[in-house]
Amino acid sequence: MLSSLRLWPPVWLVLMPILLTSAPSAAGNVQVDGDGSAAIEKTTIYRLKPSEKGGSAFKLVYFVRVPVETFWKFKTDFQSDLLLTNKYIASNRFVYSANNMVVTETRYTNTPDIVFRWQTTVYPSIHRLNYVLLNPEDCGQRFNYGFIKIEAVGSGTRVTHSSYFDFFGASLWAGLPGPIGMEAFLRYTARWEQETIMRLLPRYQPDTGK
Repeated sequence: MLSSLRLWPPVWLVLMPILLTSAPSAAGNVQVDGDGSAAIEKTTIYRLKPSEKGGSAFKLVYFVRVPVETFWKFKTDFQSDLLLTNKYIASNRFVYSANNMVVTETRYTNTPDIVFRWQTTVYPSIHRLNYVLLNPEDCGQRFNYGFIKIEAVGSGTRVTHSSYFDFFGASLWAGLPGPIGMEAFLRYTARWEQETIMRLLPRYQPDTGK
């Protein structure tokens, strides 16, 4: 999920003129290989129209070289400690689950003193995850929600992540170039997932019963 990346006030003042408009735009050039795989760097980011409540929004599309069921097991492993290998995540705790709803608590490296409490609704039949931040005020946000959809492309998987969020400076962060902007954060996240699922492939391959 998405954590706001806070910037110190002097940075806001210097970088304010570089804000992008909220019109949809794309970064990257997705080219799917014949077997449904794609190079790690082939990731596309779209600026979406914000929700009616305001804020900012994006759609991230990337590919992984594993079947849908394998990646689905990876994405729904809410009790694993693997998230701690993501440089942006300081801690992650499974709280509870009920029916198809899961609640987790995450601390991010840029705001280690703040607990982000996420509720994720799992739809296995359509390989979709809907999520919402349950305590936005505690996290300095107005709202943060979205969905992740995965689908088969050849022998690989396409991941589509759409997010709607608002916090102080959200539009600036969304348009900020360089290592502290939204695009860098999203590209790292996609690359981390692509690399991590390949490294831990045996753990998440479906049980064939053999």
